[in-house]
Amino acid sequence: MMGLKITTFDWITAKEKIKRKYNHLTDEDLVFEENQEEKLINHLMAKLHRDREYVLFTLAKSLSSIESNRL
Repeated sequence: MMGLKITTFDWITAKEKIKRKYNHLTDEDLVFEENQEEKLINHLMAKLHRDREYVLFTLAKSLSSIESNRL
């Protein structure tokens, strides 16, 4: 399993990138509490109808270059 660590500060930007790519996701779908990465991953798996690896890849990509506007 990939060790994904998300800070609240980084999540603010990453959330906007994810919302642009998946415009059907709401703010409620993207609620994140620090140290609750697993809960977020499971929720996104259900909402996106994708497997764990895809969700982890998407989250990691959104966090990898946080200054960039691209996902």
